[in-house]
Amino acid sequence: MSVLERFPHAVERLDPLFIALPDGTRLAATLWRPQVPQPVPAILEFLPYRRRDGTAFRDRQMAPYLAGHGFAYARVDLRGTGDSEGVLTDEYTAQEQDDACAVIAWLAAQPWCSGKVGMTGISWGGFNALQVAARRPPALAAVIALCCSDDRFATDVHYLGGCYLAEDPQWSAFMLALLALPPDPAIVGAAWEDLWRQRLEALDCWSARWLQHPTRDAYWRQGSVGEDFAAITVPVYAVGGWDDGYVDAVLRLLAGLRSPAKGLIGPWSHNFPCLGAPGPLIGWLKEALRWWRRWLLDEPNGIDAEPKLTLWLREPEPPRPRYDSHPGRWIAEPSWPSPNVGQRALFLNADGLGDRPQPGAALSLCSPVTAGADCGRWGGYGGAAAELAVDQRREDAEALVFGLPLQDDLTILGVPEVELRVQLDAPRANVTARLCDVAPDGSATLVSWGALNLAATEPLGRLLLRATGRRLPKGHRLRLALATQHWPILWPQPRAATLSLASGACRLLLPVRTAGAAGAAPFGPPETAPPLPATELRPARHGKLLRHELGTGRHCLEVRSDFGRWRLEENGIVTDSAALERYAIRAGDPLSARLEGRWFIALQSGAADVAVDSSVSLMADASDFHLAWSVQTRQRGAVVGGCQGVRLIPRREL
Repeated sequence: MSVLERFPHAVERLDPLFIALPDGTRLAATLWRPQVPQPVPAILEFLPYRRRDGTAFRDRQMAPYLAGHGFAYARVDLRGTGDSEGVLTDEYTAQEQDDACAVIAWLAAQPWCSGKVGMTGISWGGFNALQVAARRPPALAAVIALCCSDDRFATDVHYLGGCYLAEDPQWSAFMLALLALPPDPAIVGAAWEDLWRQRLEALDCWSARWLQHPTRDAYWRQGSVGEDFAAITVPVYAVGGWDDGYVDAVLRLLAGLRSPAKGLIGPWSHNFPCLGAPGPLIGWLKEALRWWRRWLLDEPNGIDAEPKLTLWLREPEPPRPRYDSHPGRWIAEPSWPSPNVGQRALFLNADGLGDRPQPGAALSLCSPVTAGADCGRWGGYGGAAAELAVDQRREDAEALVFGLPLQDDLTILGVPEVELRVQLDAPRANVTARLCDVAPDGSATLVSWGALNLAATEPLGRLLLRATGRRLPKGHRLRLALATQHWPILWPQPRAATLSLASGACRLLLPVRTAGAAGAAPFGPPETAPPLPATELRPARHGKLLRHELGTGRHCLEVRSDFGRWRLEENGIVTDSAALERYAIRAGDPLSARLEGRWFIALQSGAADVAVDSSVSLMADASDFHLAWSVQTRQRGAVVGGCQGVRLIPRREL
């Protein structure tokens, strides 16, 4: 990675900058601005993750770079987070979108601004960039959205195919700790304790709300721009990574948007293409500049005439829980859906996958409740933690498998799908499909997977797997594995169901790239601004332990993530954070599932010497979820506040 010390323009940083909303609430911002005589466009990133400590490391590498190339960059704390006033009550609220529209109008009206504003962000910031674009604020001229979704129900941390994700309560534990942190006394002054008290009094476990919406209802449709792509009229650049849980949204956005749109999918997980992993990394900031110059400066640089989708086509590789880099090559597609991608239908026959159905006897499956432990987690962050799937042979042994020897290379590009026609002996079942590349030595690399909450009254199902772009070589085997459990990624149904399907009655629909030459990537090596000066006071450490207790039959998974302790030399802030995840289930008993998530976040800045401990735990019986949570906050070691709660939530539609 290249670190640039000098840019075309000198950069001025303003911090804090307060922006008043129509209701009088003030939002805190950091602004990087090029020192030029003429007005320039502004770029907004709107996040809850605390700009002066939470995102300070990556902000410092990217924001000055963009400012040094002629754009003002505003990193604004959401209402109730960081140094902003008010309280934050949920993700992606209408209030959040109203606030963003007001911030855009404020930026456009400043004398240093040209009147054009772009909006960008990764994850939460990508979500709200799309949501705000659908509101059509007059000054918003373009969007870059990374690692996010157009569909809050289908592709986020809460549900997948109607199945409840264990990632949901873990996310709640993090948000409880984050929202219990105070504003910085160095920024807001003596009011910091009053603002902190308001936040503590408003704390609640958001999973209590999310569990009450197990179907695609009005709650999830609000903020899901895929409900009406026509509402977005500005150009959108959608970016994702194959190892990220949000990658499918890139393809849906390209297919659904009618405004100018461009897509990029690389080998990365949930991070920026110039900072994350696995590699190879790219000169993402140069690419972003091309987009902003085209739509915020009206520069005819040709980016809008290039292929609509550029992607990293992955090559075969052995299964590992983490990778430094994925082998592959860059290719380009002129449009999406692509004329180079066709569909191949393979029938699930008793002797494997076949081009023609072979009707026969029924095939049955009832997976152990412990199945799924080797499948990684729903979404990874590409760091030092072992988050990806390992060899799938043990999982395949507990599944219903269908294989196909490959006589020629097979390139899969898009969203695989399984058409299910089954019978169940229980009211509902979680059905998962895993697509694997089986090497000649027998090792099985996970290529894609998906899930579906299937009801006995509706035995026909369309199970969508995660989008993928991968070449499987001649001599390998393609393997499809069906299972009825996927613990600890999916919360199990109350009763272990037996699934029956007739030989030849179900199909695997593969998106196969049949034509098209590799496109030359327009990306150079990654470049960033100099990193934030910081001193490591305790190194980061990550660990993952899977334990099977022979006496009790319990299977326990423990994931520890210590993110280290740091002193930010620029502002003197000291940060400290760690997380613990525990999952347990007993063989043969889906109602024995237990989950616990804990977070510790500490912050030292001036008068604030704060530590927060949060926890969320979940268990269930046949009719209800049992959700419990707690938060404890300490100032200089003394307990000053917190909350706890227990909720019984009916298992509707689950």
